[in-house]
Amino acid sequence: MVFKLDPIKKMTEEERLKYMSVLLKGQLSSEKDPLANLSNASAIIMACVERLNWAGFYILRGEELVLGPFQGLPACNRIEVGKGVCGTAVATREVQLVPDVHQFPGHIACDAASNSELVVPIVKDDKVYGVLDLDSPEKGRFTEREKEYFIKFVNILNEYIDWEKI
Repeated sequence: MVFKLDPIKKMTEEERLKYMSVLLKGQLSSEKDPLANLSNASAIIMACVERLNWAGFYILRGEELVLGPFQGLPACNRIEVGKGVCGTAVATREVQLVPDVHQFPGHIACDAASNSELVVPIVKDDKVYGVLDLDSPEKGRFTEREKEYFIKFVNILNEYIDWEKI
């Protein structure tokens, strides 16, 4: 699949988010390997969403989240369930939209440049498989609109990915 990113430069935020879903569906429909798909999913996010310094996945292994495919600087390899923003998203099964990570109790600073975070738990058939984690150097970076689109993004992943194979 060839990605055409030039049109993104002229799009509004909502158009970019819609286009991101189109790109994701195209990628997932033409590839069966879950690792390849998660790698490209994080790259699609970084190409379509501005002002991020990290986008990627943590995969649940027992009582820990283990670093998965991502775009950005090297990150924490493991995060305990219930710890930090990602671990809280797994423990509560709720999206975490954090305008200022420095105000989040127990925040884990994998990248000192990160100031806000959006974490969507990956839940399929009532089982948690991990999280989609987005970080930004800007405080208050993430919107409710983006939260809704990234919930849809994870739902698209769930349609195509067999999480048991990761």
